[in-house]
Amino acid sequence: MTTPRMRTFISGLVLALLAVGMAALSPGPAAAGDSGTARKDALPGSFTWSSTGPLIAPKPDAGHPIVSVKDPTVFRYKNRWHVYATTADTAGRWSLAYTSFTDWSRAAAAPQTFLDANPDIGNRYAAAPQVFYFAPQKLWYMVYQTGPPSYSTTTDPSKPESWSAPRYFFDSEPPVVTENKGNGFWLDFWTICDKTDCYLFFSDDNGHQYRSRTTLAEFPNGFRDTEIVLSEPNRFDLFEASNVYRLGDSGKYLMLVEALATKSDWRRYFRAWTADSPGGTWTPLADTEANAFIRANNVTFEAGQPAWTKDFSHGELIRDGVDQNLNINPCRLRYLYQGMDPAASGDYSQLPWRLALLTQTNSTC
Repeated sequence: MTTPRMRTFISGLVLALLAVGMAALSPGPAAAGDSGTARKDALPGSFTWSSTGPLIAPKPDAGHPIVSVKDPTVFRYKNRWHVYATTADTAGRWSLAYTSFTDWSRAAAAPQTFLDANPDIGNRYAAAPQVFYFAPQKLWYMVYQTGPPSYSTTTDPSKPESWSAPRYFFDSEPPVVTENKGNGFWLDFWTICDKTDCYLFFSDDNGHQYRSRTTLAEFPNGFRDTEIVLSEPNRFDLFEASNVYRLGDSGKYLMLVEALATKSDWRRYFRAWTADSPGGTWTPLADTEANAFIRANNVTFEAGQPAWTKDFSHGELIRDGVDQNLNINPCRLRYLYQGMDPAASGDYSQLPWRLALLTQTNSTC
């Protein structure tokens, strides 16, 4: 934190030293988009959140009878919020959609564009997008699943029609996945890079969290060294929807993985771990049903807003910037998530998922 400038030299050495000391002891709150002011110990050991009501809901049309919008990726670009998400329709088809708006109060009214209108995407199965700017190549990447982990590129993510046809990260499924996935599938792919390497994280719906690595220079090619970094005997304890972020200037990283609360109500929630690097060892932070990163028991709803969901599922933290480092400000955590009516039941593809925004209410900054 910068030492406040003395108004006058006549204030004297004593006042100058006092000013410096007070500045060091009393750091101000981090401004939005300024990760450099975040304290290294900003994350608490437990979390509380406040949720909006649903902000983004399905907008079906004659060719897209969608009932669900889910798995969002979100970023701020050219003074607008941009959201890509998965859609599911009444026939059980999965695809992608895009929306954009200037502020969250306008999200519900914003038009939605279906990516099957892009001939390079088409009406193939596509789900769980992650969008970021890869600065070394001056290209935007959308990482998603078409079965295997895939990616498309563009120079302008505000134009959903401009994404290229998907390409695979791997020629074939890594043996460690085949040997451990059981009846599951590799899914929910997530990319993050540091100064030298890029990492691909993913789940298998069978209690394993995986990581693959390539160099920054080779990306998006050369992924190798695929390994299991987290494992649970109960597959629902490490279910899907992993995210990994860099915690401001602290030098640490945060991993989130969705789980199901099998010891209580079976609702979806998030567990959290930290590490010193994306390639490091992950240490529990808030990883139990009793002390979760996000769960119904640590979320309240804005004044006048009913508790419209008990599920807190696949989403993304609001990032400080858009590049491959995935910086977040630990002093100002916000999470765009999917939730649904607690009374909903039936075929998973027909569940009425909606998107809403969480804001952390117990920051230590």
